[in-house]
Amino acid sequence: MDLQERIARRRSARQGQRVVVDRDQLSPAVHRPEPVGRGPVLEQLLDALEPVFEGELPPPVAVVGPSGSGTSAVVTALFDALNDQFGGSNRAIVTTTRGGHTDPATWFVTVDGRQVESAFAFYRAVLSGVSSERVPESGVGTDDLRERIRERLARPDRRAIVAIDHHDEPETLGVERVRELLAPVADSTATVAVGHREPESHEGPAITVPPYRDHELVDVVTDRASTGLAAGALDHDAIRDLAVWAAGSAHDALAALFGAAVLASEDDAERIEPRHLETARAAVPDDGVHVARPLALSETRQQVLLELIEIESADRPIREIATAIADRSSLTDGTVKRFLYELADRGVIDRVPLPTAENGSGRRPSTVEPRFPTIAFRSLTPTRGQSL
Repeated sequence: MDLQERIARRRSARQGQRVVVDRDQLSPAVHRPEPVGRGPVLEQLLDALEPVFEGELPPPVAVVGPSGSGTSAVVTALFDALNDQFGGSNRAIVTTTRGGHTDPATWFVTVDGRQVESAFAFYRAVLSGVSSERVPESGVGTDDLRERIRERLARPDRRAIVAIDHHDEPETLGVERVRELLAPVADSTATVAVGHREPESHEGPAITVPPYRDHELVDVVTDRASTGLAAGALDHDAIRDLAVWAAGSAHDALAALFGAAVLASEDDAERIEPRHLETARAAVPDDGVHVARPLALSETRQQVLLELIEIESADRPIREIATAIADRSSLTDGTVKRFLYELADRGVIDRVPLPTAENGSGRRPSTVEPRFPTIAFRSLTPTRGQSL
């Protein structure tokens, strides 16, 4: 974003007296084209991918780091930059030798494991990355998509580096499964595993992304606030306090910033007040999950989570919560209860034991609590306002 655009955004915001100038710039679910404070990590990843500049495939690479450290942002930004810099409309690295011949073309493809749970979805995501043609969503089979990828990479001067993001989360395709799916084009592809830990039996470079230090996180939040909020909407002391509170997690800091901006907008306030930040921080669970996790669920499950946020669920057993949600929807108690147990198994919500009488007998009841930033989820979910 250039300086003139920044000025235009601020001027427009002040004319309308809006706190939020650009919501996407504040969203914890949106990556910046150039991650702040991650230059050394980007250099390490470029070192690991160095063989592609010689027309060769790199070894398997792993990018690992704790939640909120920016692993996804780093890989996505670098892959997008490589494609944009060298590929143009064909999304590929293409260099020319002194004799005028074309060197190998390499596509950089990022597959979001949260959005891909089947072979068909995986092949469709890869094909979208290596071809500029529209990839059908239906009417074709898995074998057809695999064959299209094989044909696309059949020439010896074509290769693809495939990053599988969030490979180690529940319900996602693991790296070993990804390599099985890429077996027909194994000689033309290499993988980059992105997650909290290395894949089992990983052999190759492993790049560790550390948690943000406080001053780095201040820069991250300042960068987002300067483009997403109106001038003067948040002071520097508040940003510093937010960075310290987030304890190295950019996701938590941005989820709280986004939530505070939502609350300030709902209050028609001209700036983000301490009360907005306090409420927004309380809505970001300790050791929670990224807001993108619930946003990747089906519409029905998102609606169940929205209802869970709205009802008074504290200290109520799961069966009562299921009944309360069912009463607000067209779903049955049994269906809602099944969804809640399923979401707890996925780690999106937590099952928490409830206290029982001292001489109580039988199974101990439990309740459920969200493990995701509730204000950010409520505002970002596309199913908000729909009925079940």
